[in-house]
Amino acid sequence: MEGKRKGIYSITHEETYTDGQVIFKEDSAGDWLYMVLRGSVETSRDVEGRKFIIERLQPGDLIGEIEFMGAMRRTVTARAVGETTLGIIDRDAINQEYDQLSIQFKNILKTIPARLKKIIDRACDISE
Repeated sequence: MEGKRKGIYSITHEETYTDGQVIFKEDSAGDWLYMVLRGSVETSRDVEGRKFIIERLQPGDLIGEIEFMGAMRRTVTARAVGETTLGIIDRDAINQEYDQLSIQFKNILKTIPARLKKIIDRACDISE
């Protein structure tokens, strides 16, 4: 399916969430990459029963890139703040771009999600 363009990304379809609705949960499987089109998304971690807010994403921000690039489980819970519309980015289009990279550059890119996950894990440990 040819998606509509949103900057450099091809959006296959849009999903709208109501205020407080969970988009995905920490440690769940999933490899979708999203772009916030309208509204905002709060990302958080559960730390010993307390919610630790990581970030609030605004229109134009990506969500799910750590898991997408690192082929790992979700590192955070994502929840809509107000009515929020997300664009689902076409994975095939991203993979086509990625496949054109050299193996050396791919290896460099693969280290970034692992490091970001470690930073998030450590920040949550410190906040206890």
